[in-house]
Amino acid sequence: MSTQSTAGIDDNGTIDHPSRSDRFVRGASELIGGPLGDHAAALDRPAGRERRFWSPARIVLALVCLTLALHWVQKSPCQDGAWQNNVQYTRMCYTDVLALYYAEGLNEGKVPYADHPVEYPVLTGYFMGALGLPVHALGVDDPAINQGRWFYNLNALVLSALAVATVAVILNLRRRRPWDAALFALAPALLLTATVNWDLLAVGLAAFGLLAWARRRPATAGVLLGLAGAAKMWPLFLLGPVLVLGLRAGRLRAALTATGTALVALVVVNLPVAVPYRESWNRFFDLNTTRPIDWGTLWYIGRYLDGKVSPSAPGDLGPFEWLNAHIPTLNWVSYLLFGLACLGVAALGLFAPRRPRLAQLAFLVVAAFLIFSKVWSQQFVLWLLPLAVLARPRWGAFLAWQFAEVCYFVAFYGELLGAATSRPVFPEGVFVLAASLRLVTVAVLCGFVIRDILRPERDAVRSTYVDDPDGGVLDGAADAGWLRRRHRDATAPEPVTA
Repeated sequence: MSTQSTAGIDDNGTIDHPSRSDRFVRGASELIGGPLGDHAAALDRPAGRERRFWSPARIVLALVCLTLALHWVQKSPCQDGAWQNNVQYTRMCYTDVLALYYAEGLNEGKVPYADHPVEYPVLTGYFMGALGLPVHALGVDDPAINQGRWFYNLNALVLSALAVATVAVILNLRRRRPWDAALFALAPALLLTATVNWDLLAVGLAAFGLLAWARRRPATAGVLLGLAGAAKMWPLFLLGPVLVLGLRAGRLRAALTATGTALVALVVVNLPVAVPYRESWNRFFDLNTTRPIDWGTLWYIGRYLDGKVSPSAPGDLGPFEWLNAHIPTLNWVSYLLFGLACLGVAALGLFAPRRPRLAQLAFLVVAAFLIFSKVWSQQFVLWLLPLAVLARPRWGAFLAWQFAEVCYFVAFYGELLGAATSRPVFPEGVFVLAASLRLVTVAVLCGFVIRDILRPERDAVRSTYVDDPDGGVLDGAADAGWLRRRHRDATAPEPVTA
């Protein structure tokens, strides 16, 4: 077994302070007196040995609670469901959670899938029913209550608890770097999109899956990732990096165990709906197969550029407009590009000078999916947040990305309001510019992660930990025999027998 502690828990190391280690924070700290001084011993105790109540972990947990409270306030104008005069767009408080309580028939007591097809994977449908049907039953007995408000607030409470739990997981994985979790806790994207949809359900389950893997429990990790994939599809993509790194480290048995249990959990959760209510179960797949290019995607930007280029003849379509008119081809092109990106990530995982960390490859895979997908909803930013924190906890590029997400959020609601009133709020080019800025900043983050993989001495996490605190059985493992000769000059540490 490696000398590195499971899940990165090592109480003998000192806490990393961003004002010393992060160039952006160090520069910003000059506004309030400069970086933490050498004599600030009270703040420099070994991780896990704090004696003050306001330890870094508790401060970060308090910060995420504050962010979620502000999010609730931001959504409060929409909570009564009386969306008159487009208040949901002018106040930027729209949420699917409230809208779909009525659209999915929960206000009439309809059971998801059995009585009404649901556009989401089954665990999200179960979640909607588990919270919505009791609210409906309560409303039948007491017609005076606002069912939509009750449903939204109950969902907001549970989803917020999952967000706090995600921060707790990040803190657990980064005992020596607790301030990394503040990136998630203070993220403007979390403040703006936490309860736009049910994405935090998948985020929370996936975070616990990563924690179980870090604690060397591959079967449990697989079950949790399978459940997360039954809520939103993207957590299943994390199994790819697990398999690639397991192959490189000669830990394929653990990787296959996680993958196998994930698939079993996915099947078990889906069967009760897929067998008796096949048509309702298929709605998610049918919708995603037939929907055209959505707002804010790479393809949408391309359509805008098509319109700026004069066609060679009247009636000719530019390449992106043509794809939008031929959706099956668009689907295959999107899948192909994502598949090629995954092959590139796999090659990076296998042949980089030093084995990448799990979070680095996981971030790259999910980011590639969003970049090439024909749908990139505003709340999908939540998928990347914890992975970005674990993959590259540097404040400068992270805040630039968050600025781009805020710009997109504002432009998106302007686009919605313009569509609802038939009076554009912004020129179309403004929305496309905001979408492009979001796309570029995510691509830049990917570039920085790739650079850190190829030059591990620049990896912030490996400046604190010996290897991969999220790696579980991978942490501290040498490359498999078939790769050792190729990487005999790599800097990865050899395992130390206990």
